[in-house]
Amino acid sequence: MKEVDDFQKDVVDSDKPVVVDFWAPWCGPCKMLAPTLTEVSKSIKSAKFVKVNVDDHQNIASQYGVRGIPAIMVFSKGQPVQGLIVGVKPKDELEAEIKKLLEKA
Repeated sequence: MKEVDDFQKDVVDSDKPVVVDFWAPWCGPCKMLAPTLTEVSKSIKSAKFVKVNVDDHQNIASQYGVRGIPAIMVFSKGQPVQGLIVGVKPKDELEAEIKKLLEKA
């Protein structure tokens, strides 16, 4: 999964839904979630998956109300889809929750 360089270009202006993983390098649960999310990203081809380091992009995390990490948010047509996935989840549960958010996209 690619780290966001330009949130506007990579997420807001994307022509397909984007699954955004808000994380930080010091966050243990974020490190636990990363391989699971990578696996899920391989099975869901309808969306782009990116990571946002909240230490490097505090303004973005705050703008979208991210208060705890790991947090996963889905964006469609530049707007966040209602619903936020917080914490570490088993692969099947995580995949189901992401697909549910993508259905709203």
